[in-house]
Amino acid sequence: MKGVILAGGAGSRLYPLTQVTSKQLQPVYDKPMVYYPLTVLIASGIREICLISTPHDLPRFRQLLGDGSQWGIIIEYREQPQPDGIAQALQIAASFIGKDSVTLILGDNIFFGGDALPRAFAEFHSGATIFAYHVNDPERYGVVEFDAEGRAVSLEEKPAQPRSNYAVPGVYLYDNEAVNIAGTLQPSARGELEITDVNKEYLRRGSLRVQRLSRGTAWLDAGTSSSLHEASAYVQTIEKRQGMKLGCPEEAALYRGFLSLDQFETLIAGLPRCEYRDYLYEVAVEVRRVGLKSA
Repeated sequence: MKGVILAGGAGSRLYPLTQVTSKQLQPVYDKPMVYYPLTVLIASGIREICLISTPHDLPRFRQLLGDGSQWGIIIEYREQPQPDGIAQALQIAASFIGKDSVTLILGDNIFFGGDALPRAFAEFHSGATIFAYHVNDPERYGVVEFDAEGRAVSLEEKPAQPRSNYAVPGVYLYDNEAVNIAGTLQPSARGELEITDVNKEYLRRGSLRVQRLSRGTAWLDAGTSSSLHEASAYVQTIEKRQGMKLGCPEEAALYRGFLSLDQFETLIAGLPRCEYRDYLYEVAVEVRRVGLKSA
């Protein structure tokens, strides 16, 4: 499976912050926002990743992430000239995806806790897997409706009158047919290629799996000024309480086996002296002491 991070968009909801830099390069507590979805992909065992952003912002992502080799992965880059919808990412990345399955994740989505995501990646074989998360403001998102037996029966994109409180978070697992489906889409009334239309086609074919994220899972959409602040506060609270950092690609690469401990320690040695380096050093010390646990 390959991974695609969509980190484009106009960033209008975060104006004037996005006059300075991309939304997905804004800090979420102590790390750039893009580190969080990147870490989800690495922790899920994905080594080939394509990041999509605007022509203006791509050089900054390249400066931050490089080619990914420092984490034992490969990162490629593609341009999204105009913010024409999430499903457009599947069209832009088609040559990168090739004949493989793909996970598409939004660059402003943060996940923490629970075992639903790791289990979904491990169990995925075909069709599509998306997730459902109970929210108070479903009209802001794609919304999934369930029947009395808990089966998904409808999907709507940002409906004025939602049929449920279950929003669809910004991570989608697809087999290769998603590329073909995305290639046939027409713009919606909003003028965008809707990812909900891709999901609806899988639903029509009977090959869509919807997993509800439990209360033990946190999903944060850091796309507005308020939610960006809330995400930073949440990450700070978790890190200070548990003594473990969220969204560290280095740590995820180590536990996934993409980096050996020697490579991990060499990587740390090249970092400037800071809290981030100190934390990774403590990770290395702990692994030296008790051994490497499975991801």
